[in-house]
Amino acid sequence: MAEPRFHTIATLRRLKQEGEKIACVTSYDASFTSRLEEAGVEVLLVGDSLGMVIQGHESTLPVTVSDMVYHAACVARAGRSALRIVDMPFMSYADTSRALDNAARLMAEGGAHMVKLEGGRRLCPTVEALTSQGIPVCAHLGLTPQSVHQLGGYRVQGREPDAARRLLEDARALQQAGASLLVLECIPAVLGGEVSRELEIPVIGIGAGPDCDGQVLVLYDLLGITPGRRPSFSRDFLADGGNIADALRAYVEAVKGGQFPAPEHCFS
Repeated sequence: MAEPRFHTIATLRRLKQEGEKIACVTSYDASFTSRLEEAGVEVLLVGDSLGMVIQGHESTLPVTVSDMVYHAACVARAGRSALRIVDMPFMSYADTSRALDNAARLMAEGGAHMVKLEGGRRLCPTVEALTSQGIPVCAHLGLTPQSVHQLGGYRVQGREPDAARRLLEDARALQQAGASLLVLECIPAVLGGEVSRELEIPVIGIGAGPDCDGQVLVLYDLLGITPGRRPSFSRDFLADGGNIADALRAYVEAVKGGQFPAPEHCFS
């Protein structure tokens, strides 16, 4: 049996250019990593969301770099085909020196292919420093969970014209600084489409509408097992019947076919 094709930044750029949607899911361990790759997921995000869905915290803020290294390494041991992005947790990139040291750990010890940072153009010097050292960067705009207290809760961002303009300007600046990928979270669907068309780099949405170049969901939301209220932009693919493998394949097919996100998973 042939080895599965390995996905790279170049793969994702080609998918964007060809108009094929990119399927991304969070993963935190070896077993789910294998199942996600079998389902055809091209990108695995080792998210600091593990602080909430695995560790039981109320936010992502308590997650440490060592936590991320541990879970990233678990994913890397099973990974065979997907591009692996690892979140840099709260305050781990507060200055350039700290960012370089912590990103190096995530790459060398955790097996990351790319690290993800939350924030706008203020992070451009950090992005430039990381990429100059061969560390690929995924930027994250819109709802940034590490800033939840400053934002006043988990709220849709970019609804006002000035906020939408700033977000688009941030996206352009981060691309110029060297970011290879952008995640947009909880913004109006129209704005998600505008940013995706404006940028050359692939844009992955989560609650950012169907016109992004790809979609990402938290694994536990996708399977309907997250405690408490499930985010309105998510869908429980396991509720349709079958087993976990069927649910994961159904998600990939829905993303690729344009059936997810549907209008009820989008914001205006």
